[in-house]
Amino acid sequence: MRSCLFGILAVLLLGGAEPALKRYSFKEPHMGTLFRLILYAPDDETAQKAASEAFARIASLNAIMSDYDNTSELMRLCAQAGGPPVPVSAELFFVLSKAQEVSRQSDGAFDVTIGPVVKLWRTARKNKKLPDAKKLAEARALVGWRNVRLDKDKRTVQLLKPGMKLDLGGIAKGYAADEALAVLKNHGIDRALVAAGGDIAVSGPPPGADGWRIAIALLPGEKDPGRLILHHAAVSTSGDAEQYVEIDGKRYSHIVDPRTGIGLLGRMSATVVARRGIDADSLTKVIAVLGPEEGIKILSSYEGASARMVRKKGDEFESIVSKHFPKLHPVEK
Repeated sequence: MRSCLFGILAVLLLGGAEPALKRYSFKEPHMGTLFRLILYAPDDETAQKAASEAFARIASLNAIMSDYDNTSELMRLCAQAGGPPVPVSAELFFVLSKAQEVSRQSDGAFDVTIGPVVKLWRTARKNKKLPDAKKLAEARALVGWRNVRLDKDKRTVQLLKPGMKLDLGGIAKGYAADEALAVLKNHGIDRALVAAGGDIAVSGPPPGADGWRIAIALLPGEKDPGRLILHHAAVSTSGDAEQYVEIDGKRYSHIVDPRTGIGLLGRMSATVVARRGIDADSLTKVIAVLGPEEGIKILSSYEGASARMVRKKGDEFESIVSKHFPKLHPVEK
């Protein structure tokens, strides 16, 4: 009888054991950056199929939300600015709803209606000349999150001013990372990482690990503070380490303050950890624009969100960390 019980126990334990998982890595260009998937799957076929469908989901979202493609749903919506409400897809409505929420919480420090101003600054970075003052004033007159009206029941969006242009560059990649993880989960893969430039979302940890070890993008000359160890979370970093322009001795970040229409000045890097990529992505811009003193207050509205900001003052680096920001672990040698 005892041996029979031990046999049943052994079968139960073996039946509940996780199958052997192998590590797979995939990458494809989407949304103006390189998306990378790292996942653990039981076999090549499962991994390949899941990754292929995850990338297809990302590509479909880009076709909806790109501001570079005039045929995207976003650009078709903008073409009807100043007109009546426009029915939109569930995905676009969801992202715009989240964008409006962040705009409301930050009093406009995050604002996807900044498209006309961003377009001028793209040209400025290319030509290394400040935007024309008159054109900048005209573009700023089109910016204002309150000029976007959403109707949840009818799932429509109305842009109140003719000429308005939306730019989802500060929120769409985080959402795409979330959606890619959801696709992988539908394939039974719950140990994965999706990286889209400075936006990363992760599900369960790698086998035998407490979490995914994630480095924080550093400012030139900044001492490496260590690695985040995360699971079922997202992290996003925004700053001027790579995307900036120097004009007349001033360094302007690619991050533009929607309230002034001017690229941020000064060396800085903002990192947000949150439950979802869509939140981490957008909230980094809030921290960058408002600074840690004001920006961190807004994080209290988002469960599980925390932030770290580094600013360069002279030759020194000042680090400000919010409550509950995850512990940074030493770099493995």
